[in-house]
Amino acid sequence: MIYFASAIGIAALLVLCGVVYQAIGLRSDERRFPPPGRFIDLGGHRLHLYEIGSGPSVILESGISASSLNWRRVQNEVAQFAHVCSYDRAGLGWSDLCKQPCTPIALARQLHALLQAADTPPPYILVGHSFGGLIVRAFAAEFRNEAAGLVLVDPLDPAEWNPITEQQRRIIAHGIRLARRGAVAARLGVVRVCLNLLLAGNRLLPRAAAKAWSGRAAEVTDRIGAQVRKMPEETWPLVACHWKQAKSFEGMARHFEWLAESVVEASQIPVLDLPVTMLVGEQNDHPTDHQDYARRISIKTKLVMAEKSGHWIQLDEPELVVDSIREMVEGGY
Repeated sequence: MIYFASAIGIAALLVLCGVVYQAIGLRSDERRFPPPGRFIDLGGHRLHLYEIGSGPSVILESGISASSLNWRRVQNEVAQFAHVCSYDRAGLGWSDLCKQPCTPIALARQLHALLQAADTPPPYILVGHSFGGLIVRAFAAEFRNEAAGLVLVDPLDPAEWNPITEQQRRIIAHGIRLARRGAVAARLGVVRVCLNLLLAGNRLLPRAAAKAWSGRAAEVTDRIGAQVRKMPEETWPLVACHWKQAKSFEGMARHFEWLAESVVEASQIPVLDLPVTMLVGEQNDHPTDHQDYARRISIKTKLVMAEKSGHWIQLDEPELVVDSIREMVEGGY
């Protein structure tokens, strides 16, 4: 009985130390890593908007759990010929978490409200990666007179998930559980310790911790880490700063919770009548019929195969994304 009580006491002390360590770390991160852009209040929650350059409005929309940081290299290049904006969806990056639905139409309307509040003038050239491709397609359908064209970067095809299979439901449920566990680990300071070790060059202990906490998710962590290392080195501490927060895991969980409804909703987006460039990574495993998907997006879709890219074309071949945006801008749509 004494040993049991001692074990409980030690566990409680460790939890308390982790919570205090996390609280101190959060305050330190706020000072060290202020947002590069500005906050726009959308009725109770703030979204972070980062805009540079002048000229036509180009809007960058990230994948399902990514922040504005994955666009940094592309954004810096596009700023030479356009007014280019990246932003963090609710719960991701520097943005506040909110309870609004995470479906393409709801997120497109939230983006529209953000651009209006920020006085960013249309028409917009919208660039969407992966899940972000569904959002910009929904935006173009909802606000047709404000969309000049789309650049889709290895976009998610809703036909791959509609009708959803039992296996896909299990994948979604597993993703939600892992995100919730990640939120708990972040609150206890575990994620902070692991990421600090990773940034210091120690990969063994963080990988062991990820495997112990979430099993095969350690493999996913390795893949994500490989993509982050393709980003400009100065962004690495910022990415780590975001994922040390429970908020980021909660934001990811909310996107997964709405994923089944999102693909159904996206399947109902009508075929557009505006210029679209669709980039597809050839090194990615794609069951999709790209020509068929291109026809389902717009009657004016141009299909471009990215020979040297996987799913993250903006990291593997950023110049291809930049050239596609430039072509859209120079087309004067």
